[in-house]
Amino acid sequence: MRRMKVVVAVCACVLLPLSGARAQMPDSMSAQSMAAARVAHESMEQAMPMASAHMRMTPSRVATAADSSRAAQEVKVLHAAIAKYGDYRVAEADGYRPFLPNVPQKVYHFTSRTRALLATVHFDPARPTSLLYRKTASGYELVGAMYTAPRSASLEELDRRFPLGIEQWHEHTNICIPARAQRDRAFQQRDGKPLFGPRGSITTAQECAAEDGRFFPVIFGWMVHVQAP
Repeated sequence: MRRMKVVVAVCACVLLPLSGARAQMPDSMSAQSMAAARVAHESMEQAMPMASAHMRMTPSRVATAADSSRAAQEVKVLHAAIAKYGDYRVAEADGYRPFLPNVPQKVYHFTSRTRALLATVHFDPARPTSLLYRKTASGYELVGAMYTAPRSASLEELDRRFPLGIEQWHEHTNICIPARAQRDRAFQQRDGKPLFGPRGSITTAQECAAEDGRFFPVIFGWMVHVQAP
C-alpha cells in the first residue's frame, strides 16, 4: 500500500454494517431498504466534505508541532497494522465486510462491526473501524482506513484520538429516509433535486414527518479518514 496522508473524505455512509458510526446506528435503521441505502450512499459519495445541513464538522484549529508529531506517529502505526490487508481477502477473514459491493463506488468501505464497537469506548490507531479500497480488475487495492468515535464524544475526546489541528472530524446529520412501506420513494426528486438522504432537500424533522419519512438527527457517529494520495 502506498504511503498515506490524512484527508477529509465523505464515507460511503449509509453503511448498513457501519462504524462506530455503525455502533451508533439506531436499531430501526438496520432494516433500511437497499434502495434507500444506495441513494444515501451515492449522494454522500458525491457530496462535498464541508459543513452543511447534512454535515457537521469539528471547528478548525491551528496545528501545533505536537499535533503534527502525534498524527505522524498514529499514521505510522496504522500503516504498519493494515499492511497485511493489501490482500482484501485477509481483511474479510478478519471480519471486515464490504458495503454494497455490487454498487459502483469510487472507494469501497470494508467495515468491522467488532472494531466499530471497540471504537465507541477506546481508540487504537492500529485498529480502524473501516478499510478503504479501490476496485481493480483483479479485486481491490487498499488505499486507506477510517477511524470512528461515538456521537457523544467531546471535542477534547476527538482531539485525543486524532488531533483536530491536523484534520477535522465529521458526522452526518438531519437525514430523512422514506418509510419502510414507501421504499419506492428512495429516488424521488423535487425540482430536480433529491428529496431524501444526505443530499436531500429535507433537513428538519417537521419536513420529514410531512413526507411520512423517518428522521435521524445524527445517522452515525464521528469519523475521519486516513487515505493514500
